[in-house]
Amino acid sequence: MKLGKIAFVVVIVALFAAAFAFDLRQYLSLEYFSVQRAAIEAYRESHPLQAGAIYFAIYVLVAGFSLPGAAVITLLGGAIFGLLWGAIIVSFASTIGATIAFLSSRYLLRDWVQSRFGDKLKTIDEGVEREGAFYLFALRLVPAFPFVAINLLMGLTKMPTRTYFWVSQVGMLAGTIVYVYAGTQLGQFKLSWGLALAFVVLGIFPLVAKKVLDALKARKVYAKWPRPARFDRNMVVIGAGSAGLVSAYIAAAVKAKVTLIERHKMGGDCLNTGCVPSKALIRTAKLLSHVKRSQEWGVRAASADFDFAEVMERVQRVVREIEPHDSVERYSGLGVECVQASARITSPWSVEATLADGSKRTFTTKNIVIAAGAAPFVPPIPGLRESKPLTSDTVWDIRVQPRRLVVLGGGPIGCELAQAFARLGTKVTQVEMLPRIMIREDPEFSALVTKRFRAEGIDVLTGHKAKEVRGEGGTKVVVVEHDGHDKRIECDEILCAVGRVANTSGYGLEELGIPTTKQKTVEVNEFLETIYPNIFACGDVAGPYQFTHTASHMAWYCAVNGLFGRFKKFRVDYSVVPWATFTDPEVARVGLNETEAREKKIPHRVVTYGIDDLDRAIADGEAEGLVKVIVKPDKHGTILGATICGEHADDLIAEFVLAMKYRGGLDRILGTIHAYPTLPEASKYAAGNWKRSTVTQGQMAVAKAFNDWTRGEAGFGAVVGKLFSLSDKRPYYEVAPDHGDD
Repeated sequence: MKLGKIAFVVVIVALFAAAFAFDLRQYLSLEYFSVQRAAIEAYRESHPLQAGAIYFAIYVLVAGFSLPGAAVITLLGGAIFGLLWGAIIVSFASTIGATIAFLSSRYLLRDWVQSRFGDKLKTIDEGVEREGAFYLFALRLVPAFPFVAINLLMGLTKMPTRTYFWVSQVGMLAGTIVYVYAGTQLGQFKLSWGLALAFVVLGIFPLVAKKVLDALKARKVYAKWPRPARFDRNMVVIGAGSAGLVSAYIAAAVKAKVTLIERHKMGGDCLNTGCVPSKALIRTAKLLSHVKRSQEWGVRAASADFDFAEVMERVQRVVREIEPHDSVERYSGLGVECVQASARITSPWSVEATLADGSKRTFTTKNIVIAAGAAPFVPPIPGLRESKPLTSDTVWDIRVQPRRLVVLGGGPIGCELAQAFARLGTKVTQVEMLPRIMIREDPEFSALVTKRFRAEGIDVLTGHKAKEVRGEGGTKVVVVEHDGHDKRIECDEILCAVGRVANTSGYGLEELGIPTTKQKTVEVNEFLETIYPNIFACGDVAGPYQFTHTASHMAWYCAVNGLFGRFKKFRVDYSVVPWATFTDPEVARVGLNETEAREKKIPHRVVTYGIDDLDRAIADGEAEGLVKVIVKPDKHGTILGATICGEHADDLIAEFVLAMKYRGGLDRILGTIHAYPTLPEASKYAAGNWKRSTVTQGQMAVAKAFNDWTRGEAGFGAVVGKLFSLSDKRPYYEVAPDHGDD
């Protein structure tokens, strides 16, 4: 810390010390004013300017250095100077003091905070730059919110000082007037209807202010759009994937009139090109892998004869079997009007649907839910598009098995499909430009999956960047770069699995001015509202997660906030979000992993249990994997996150999801009876390892002395003597160390 900052801190500490050491707060109290009222009023009468200047300086000092007593001083301003002059003096003094505190926070703390939390602060700064003045104004209108906290926190952002000053001046004025008026009544030292009314206003003012602000903000964005006199629908939902289906279902369940518009197939990506077909293919591929491993289960020889086209047809049969769950017939029966058409939002209250025959229908609606999903991203690699690569959308159409396949991407989709095709007999080369596949998981989980992939014949090329795709005769050639050298990979097909991008164009967002984020998703607030409070977005199109279960989760908030938000709005909760990658071994996770906990400097402990030690896994021939739990260093083993790699990891993670959701720790899991022999015992054994790690050298010494005494091998004095050993907090068992800042 520079010398100037040190000196500044010393001054602030000295002021606080003086305030408490000399009990300066007694001079800023109603009791002191009551005793000195006559003298103070006499001085004000004879020296009005000096009195005002002294009061002004004291107020600026208290507010600027965040000293206690600002609320009482405001009341005294009304008692001493009356409503008009008291409001004027307090208004300017409080704003100047707040700005000093704002600048002090920026001077002392911003660089430090930026160095430690720069990634999070960047997002906040972007929000402040976009609508910081409005947000600050909303906070200033709520006197119950600690103004000291506002001053200090806003100083950490990039808000201009000028903006902070004038917004604070205007935003605090209403609350200042109410407080000063209350002070004028206190100055008379009697309870009056005016005083009672002032405090009633103080109580309801935040609610009224919020409603007024919401109305003003809505009026601004709706200004150029004519509002219909009546509406055809309570809700129109665009997109019939997981998010859209759940939104429509909930709306219909509460008897709202809802229209669901889908231009392609009901069920969206999950049913038609994502979760369902991929898991059907993975199941067949796993069966074939078990046939190849038959000797591990005591079967001397086994073989399987299959046709690739029949395998892919089986995938489509599975899709068709599940289709009725998401069908037009089912949702029509639930009360949802289903329309197959291309939708376009033409105003905040109207959606135009273009049907297959070219005719158009326009729906007026109170609310709109955007659930347009996402599509595979094909990167701008020279020659890639011309090679007509397969994607997670189009791979299900092929009926001729590629002999050689290059998979671009080491994320969940790329890994799942790479292994599935390899098990079907395709020679697979997986290309990932990052140092390892499954980069979102801790390194040991990436290593476990990579080891299995290579054992099954997949050529995993990490740290390789695809540079170009060429066509040479009937062969496709992918040119990759590694350590400055180029390498050619010949193949029959290329599967592009480098991610998915939200569908944000073609249905009216641009015309309405609805912004998108840097991640190319629709920008929404914590209620999943866009800039128009009646237009919501959920699922892949909004992010931040692209999972079917999070899309359904978000859809509930869209439906409820849209239909009943005038009474109560709910902030979307992403606190406990599980996910799984359906490779073999599977990898499932919820909450933090160790990498994230370290990066964020969160105090934590790491608890592990190797599934190779689990009886059921050994019996099943699947004794490979790991349970890894990140916990707080507390007595309950409060769970911050868990990752499981192994057979049925996607099912096993549910126990940790439940524990985290209801704030349970490993102590609760340890105290739960698990059937034997089962895979879920892995969770209990991990909890047991945590419990062992809490045993100290001192506790074990006392336990040993006690048991020696009960056998008659030592006197009771030995037990008493060992009680002093309890101060030895060193772990008795060898365990992973604590990490992060304590």
